[in-house]
Amino acid sequence: MTLTLLLVIALGALSIAYGVVTARQVMALPAGTARMQEIAQAIQEGAQAYLKRQYLTIGIVGVVLFVLLFIWLGFGVAIGFLIGAVLSGLAGFIGMNVSVRANVRTAEASSQSLAAGLDVAFKSGAITGMLVAGLALLGVAVYFFILVVLGGHAPNSRPVIDALVALGFGASLISIFARLGGGIFTKGADVGGDMVGKVEAGIPEDDPRNPATIADNVGDNVGDCAGMAADLFETYAVTMVATMVLAAIAFAPDQLMLGMLYPLAIGAVCVVTSIIGTYFVKLPANQSIMGAMYRGFIVAGVLSLVVLLPLTFLVFGSGTITAAGASFTAWSLFFCGAVGLVVTGLIIVVTEYYTGTNFRPVQAIAESSVTGHGTNVIRGIAVSMESTAIPALIIIFGVLISYNLAGLYGIAIAVTTMLALAGVVVALDAFGPVTDNAGGIAEMAGLPKETRVTTDALDAVGNTTKAVTKGYAIGSAGLGALVLFAAYTQDLTYFAANAATYPYFAGIGTLTFSLTSPYVVVGLLFGGALPFLFGGMAMTAVGRAAMSVVEEVRRQFREKPGIMAGTEKPDYARAVDILTKAAIKEMIIPSMLPVLSPLVCYFGIQAIAGKAAGFEALGAMLLGVIVTGFFVAVSMTTGGGAWDNAKKYIEEGHHGGKGSEAHKAAVTGDTVGDPYKDTAGPAVNPMIKITNIVALLLLAVLAHSG
Repeated sequence: MTLTLLLVIALGALSIAYGVVTARQVMALPAGTARMQEIAQAIQEGAQAYLKRQYLTIGIVGVVLFVLLFIWLGFGVAIGFLIGAVLSGLAGFIGMNVSVRANVRTAEASSQSLAAGLDVAFKSGAITGMLVAGLALLGVAVYFFILVVLGGHAPNSRPVIDALVALGFGASLISIFARLGGGIFTKGADVGGDMVGKVEAGIPEDDPRNPATIADNVGDNVGDCAGMAADLFETYAVTMVATMVLAAIAFAPDQLMLGMLYPLAIGAVCVVTSIIGTYFVKLPANQSIMGAMYRGFIVAGVLSLVVLLPLTFLVFGSGTITAAGASFTAWSLFFCGAVGLVVTGLIIVVTEYYTGTNFRPVQAIAESSVTGHGTNVIRGIAVSMESTAIPALIIIFGVLISYNLAGLYGIAIAVTTMLALAGVVVALDAFGPVTDNAGGIAEMAGLPKETRVTTDALDAVGNTTKAVTKGYAIGSAGLGALVLFAAYTQDLTYFAANAATYPYFAGIGTLTFSLTSPYVVVGLLFGGALPFLFGGMAMTAVGRAAMSVVEEVRRQFREKPGIMAGTEKPDYARAVDILTKAAIKEMIIPSMLPVLSPLVCYFGIQAIAGKAAGFEALGAMLLGVIVTGFFVAVSMTTGGGAWDNAKKYIEEGHHGGKGSEAHKAAVTGDTVGDPYKDTAGPAVNPMIKITNIVALLLLAVLAHSG
C-alpha cells in the first residue's frame, strides 16, 4: 500500500515538473514589440489586482468555515478543508498567471505562422492543465498518505472519510467563487464593451479606443483560465474523494484498501498518458487546428485505455470483488473505465457539433440573424435546448452500462477515468482565453492584418474548445454528483446501522426515497429549483455589472471626445476597478446558496416531520439539483458557445460579414449568450457538487454531535 501511494505521489509530482519545464520554455519566447508588452502588462496587472481582491474575500469566508469545521469535526477535517481550498485557489492563480504571460507570446508567434501560434497557445494551456491535474492528485494522495500511513488511522475510519470529504468541500467552495466571480467580471466587461463599442459606436472588437477593452481581456483570464482551472481541480479532487469514500463504506475489509487506491492509481498513470498526448498537438498539413487538438486528445485517450487493463489486474488480480452488494471482476472495472473514456469522447464530439462553425446549429443561428435580432435569439435558445438531449442519452447509457458491470463503484470508476484526462482537457480550455487575448493584443498594438487573421482562426477554435471542455466538465460533474449521492445514501445507511455508536441516527431505519413520500417529492422540487434560481442570480449579476460598464464607457466617450479621434487615451483602469468591485460584491450571495440550501432543507423538514423525513427530503433534494443542474448547465454553455461562433461565422464573411445587419443581430445573440456560457452555466457545475458535499458533511456533524 505504502509503495503504491508513493508511486502515485511521484507521478503527481511528474505532472508538476512538466508544467514547470514547459512554462520556462514558453516564457523564454519573444514577447513582441514594446507596445505589445505594454498592453500585456496592463492585462496582467488588472488580472492580479482582481484575483488578489477576490481571494481576500474568499479567505474571510474560508477562515470562518475552517473554525466551524475545527469545532464540529476536529483538526484533521479542518486541515483537509484548508488543503482543498488552498490548492484550488493555487490552481486558479497559476492558470491566470500562465495565461497573462503567454497571450503576448502567442500574438508574436502568430505573426510568424499559424503553426507557431498554435504551438505557443497550446503549450501554455498544457502548463495549466498538467498543474491542475498534478495538484489535485497530490492533494488527495498526500493527505491520504498522512492520515493513513503516518497518522495510523484505518482507511475506512471516520477521521479519514470526513477529512477527505472536507478536502473536496474546500476545493468546491473556492471553485464556485472563482467561477462565479470571474464569470461576472469577464461577461460584465464583454457585454458592456460590446453594447457601447460595437453596437453604439460602431468600432471593432478589441479596438483600443474602447475603455472596456483591457477589462475584457482581463476577464478572459480571471474567468476562463482561473475559473476553469479551479473548476476542474475541484471536479477532479471531489470525484477522487467520492470514489474513495464509496470504496471505504462499501468494500469488504480485505479489499477495502485496493478499492480506495485504484482511483488514485488511474489518475497517476493517466498523468503520463496525458503528458505524452500533449506532444502530438502539431498543425497537420490540412491546417486543421481542431484536428491537431483532437490528435493529442485521442493519443492520450487510447494510451490511457491501453494502460488501464494491466493496471486494473495489477491492483485487483483475477479474483471476485465485492462492494455495496455487487460482485464483479477486474475485467468489469476495466470496461467501466473504457465506458468513461467513451463518454468523454462522445460528449466532446457532440459539443463540438453544437458549437463549431462547420456544423448546422451554428450556421442556422447565423442564417437566422439575416432576418433580425429576435430571430437570432429565438434560434439560439432553440439550439441551447436541443443540445441537452444527446448528452443526456450519453450519460444515461454510461450509467446503465457501468452500473450493470460493477454497481455503484463501477459508475465511480467510469467518472474517475473521465477525469483522469483532465490535464489535456484543461489544456484545450486554457487555449481559448490565451488566443482570445492574443487577438486583442494584435488589434490594440496595430499588428498587420495577416496576424489578426491568424489569431482569429485560433480564437474561433478556442471558442469551440472552451465549450467542449465545459461540456466535459458538466458531464463529469453530473456523474460525479451521482457518486456523491451514492456516498450520501451509503453513509446514511452506515450511521443508521451503527446507531449504538451514532445515537443521533437511532430509529431512522432503512430509507427508500420513495415517490410515495411527500417529503421526497418536496425535496425533488426544492432541489430542482436551485439551479434555475442560481442561474438567474448569476445572470442578473452580469446584467448589473454590464450596466455599470456601459455607463462608464458612455461617460468616457461623452467627456473625452478625443478618444474616438485617437487624440486622448481611455481610462482603462477605471473600467477594471468598477468591474472588480461589482464582481466581488455580486458573487457572495449566489455562492452561499448551495452551501445553505441543504441545511435549510434538512432542518426545515426535520422540524415538521422528524429526522427520517428530513434525510429523505435532503437526499431527494440532491437528486433534484443533479438532474436539473445538468440540463441547465449544458443548455447554457452549449447555447452560449453556439451564439458566439455564429457571430464569428458571420465575421468570416458570411451573410454580409462585419457591419452588416446580420452581424448586428449576431452581436445581440452573443451578448445574450455570454453570461450563459461563461458565468451562469459553468458555475452550476461546482454548485451541483457543493450541495452534495455539504450534505455529506452534515451527516458527519450530526454523527459527531450525537
